[in-house]
Amino acid sequence: MLIGYARVSTRDQKPHLQLDALNETGYERIFVETASGAKRERPELQAALDFMRAGDTLVI
Repeated sequence: MLIGYARVSTRDQKPHLQLDALNETGYERIFVETASGAKRERPELQAALDFMRAGDTLVI
């Protein structure tokens, strides 16, 4: 399965371009997060990693 992860740093930024690229490429599950680069916790990234199974591909 193809899994995508899109992240922006602030609420003012929008992940639309990232999401468009992932959707056009056929990613079946996409996780989206707004998190500062200084922030260590990334719950959506962790959710993506937890969701993955052997043979899956994750693109960040």
